Amino acid sequence: MVMQEIRDIARDNGIKPGRMSKIILVRTIQESEGNYVCFATAMSSECEQQGCLWRDDCLAADKKGLSS
Repeated sequence: MVMQEIRDIARDNGIKPGRMSKIILVRTIQESEGNYVCFATAMSSECEQQGCLWRDDCLAADKKGLSS
């Protein structure tokens, strides 16, 4: 998902995205929605959340070693 789409989702959730990184912004959205804050924390590209909106980006970040 491109950053503009993520920023739009953030705004829809009452979050001011400013200059947040993709990882921080998605985690902030997850928290605001009452979900587990897990974006880019997958281990060995394993994730049980098949229906997660962020799944593809999350696993891609894991492969790139972008988790923080």
